[in-house]
Amino acid sequence: MTDAPEPTPTPAPEDPGTELAPPAKSAPVDRDSAGPFDESEANPVRPYIDLGGIKILPREGLNLRLEVEEQTKRIVAVGLDYADSTLQVQPFAAPRTSGLWEETREQIRQQVKQQGGRVEEREGPLGPELLAEVPVAGGPDGTNKRLARFVGVDGPRWFLRGVVGGAATSDVEAAAAVEDLFRSIVVVRGSSPMPPRDLIPLRMPSTPGTA
Repeated sequence: MTDAPEPTPTPAPEDPGTELAPPAKSAPVDRDSAGPFDESEANPVRPYIDLGGIKILPREGLNLRLEVEEQTKRIVAVGLDYADSTLQVQPFAAPRTSGLWEETREQIRQQVKQQGGRVEEREGPLGPELLAEVPVAGGPDGTNKRLARFVGVDGPRWFLRGVVGGAATSDVEAAAAVEDLFRSIVVVRGSSPMPPRDLIPLRMPSTPGTA
């Protein structure tokens, strides 16, 4: 008596584009002409404030803060106060052909849920964004809710992330003003090799001054 041959498993049909295709870049269709800009696309005669990895165009009512990591003294973010709102921005190195915003949104979703907050994804003027309600200490019952918008744009070899707070989370005019500010930013990726997701180095402005 011979053993019956083992049945050959039929491979499941592959879903094209789900496993092998890298995440697409997410950016407004007019990014190269309306921002956020790559250094190669920026107007060279504009009086930008040079912060290393990004350049900020001064405007009336804009206050700039540098957020420093206490242990390393490294500048890890740039804070912009404008239109009764706050905008925290961070530039990251990214692959040339694929984007980071898709996976970054998933990481933010998980973080907000772990903190006991709520988050929803919606389509905004810059593309997909997250609106989060995050609990913070200090309310009458010991906690309070803070609204935050998470926005992101994939550029050539960089990714720019923004966290919006204050009036621009709910007021249409303030939101438009902060979105315009975000789109005026220039990202300076540089030519040095950097692993994707590494923060592009930021520095103190070369000419101190108020925006």
